[in-house]
Formats: sequence, C-alpha cells, structure tokens
Amino acid sequence: MSDTAPDLVIYGSPVSPFVRKAAACCILKGVDYVVEAVNVFAPPQWFRDISPMKRIPVLRDRSIAAEGISGTIADSSAICAYIEKKHPEPALYPAAAFDHARALFWEEYADTALAMAGGLGIFRPVFFAVTKGEAPDMDKAREAWASQLPPIFDVLEAGLADGDHFAGGALSIADITIACVLGQIALVADMPLDAWPKLARHYAMMSAHPAIAAPYAEAEKIVRGPLPAKVQLT
Repeated sequence: MSDTAPDLVIYGSPVSPFVRKAAACCILKGVDYVVEAVNVFAPPQWFRDISPMKRIPVLRDRSIAAEGISGTIADSSAICAYIEKKHPEPALYPAAAFDHARALFWEEYADTALAMAGGLGIFRPVFFAVTKGEAPDMDKAREAWASQLPPIFDVLEAGLADGDHFAGGALSIADITIACVLGQIALVADMPLDAWPKLARHYAMMSAHPAIAAPYAEAEKIVRGPLPAKVQLT
C-alpha cells in the first residue's frame, strides 16, 4: 500500500461476499483500496444517498469525487466491471465474446442462486442468530444444505467439465464470485463437497489464492468472535 490514501473506497464489510469479491478484483490487479465499514441495518443518510437499495458494497473513486453521489458505484458486479475497465491488466473478463458472456452468467448465478441458498439459507440463520444471543437455526441451515444447495452444486460441477475454471480457461470474475459466495457458507459451517469433486478442487484452489484468502481472513476475524466454532451441516 502507498502512503497516500487510496482512490478506491469500498463501503461495506468483509463479512459480505460481495465486498470480498470487489476486494479480490483490486488485489488481483494490484490496485490499492480501503474498506470503510457501514452499518447496513441502520445506514446513515449519506449511505442511503449513494446506495438506493441500502446494500453493500458501494465503491467510491476519490479521483472523481471525494464526497456526495458523484464518483460512487453501487452493486458488486458494476463495481468489478468498473475496476476492470479502469485497470485492464490483468484481465478478469475473457476477451472472446462467448467466454465473456459465460463469465457474466456464472457471476450472476453465484450472486443470485448460490448467494440466496448459502447466504439466506445457512449464513444468516447461523451468524445472525448468534449475534443476537440466540442459538443457530440449525433446522433451516441443514434444510438449505440438504435440499437447496445440491442442485446448485450440480450445476456448478457441470460447469467445470472442461477444466479448472468456469470461463475462458483462465481465472475470471466467474471463479472469483463463486469462490467468494461459497466462502459465505465456509465462514460458519463445515462444507463437505465430496459429492462434487471438481467444485471441491476449484474451491480449494481459489480459497488458497491470496486475493480470496486475504479478504476471507478479515471476515473470519469478525465471525469467529460470536461464533468460535463452525457448525456441522450433516
């Protein structure tokens, strides 16, 4: 990191897989950034102004504007696309038209189907409960693991039929997003992926990558406070 404040500010928390996704893009491109915390459950007015849906992350590029709505981008997919355009090397989106579109599909699939089943189905019933002093809702978490996630994992397993990456034969936004969203489950629970060996290898490869591992470690510091040990889903 340089001595001067980075141009890029990511508002949110590393506990969010979408914040980690944006951070991973910055790390892979060697771009300095800083994460500034925002309480999305009681967001200040300035954050409401720049995030109409009150969601994280929001990116601010201080080289454009240091305050106000100008210079801000909401939504992790828009943020990552902006980082790619402003800092094109190394490319995180395939150059070939078909591969590019496939990468965007996998990014969307992870942001929606996988995030809903893993985040709403497992992470929230476990982590949100313990932060309120309640027992984890293991019935809900185990139901999500047993019923909601297997068909999604089947789709992801099939997507790796031709190699180690989801699009274009190389690391892309597809791999980054899938790894970050799977990490949301791994933060709170053991995640046995034996039935999906290609996906298991992919997650092991990606979770060991510094661009994924560093933001995940920051999230784990936060999660391990109220949840010292991961829960068992099986």
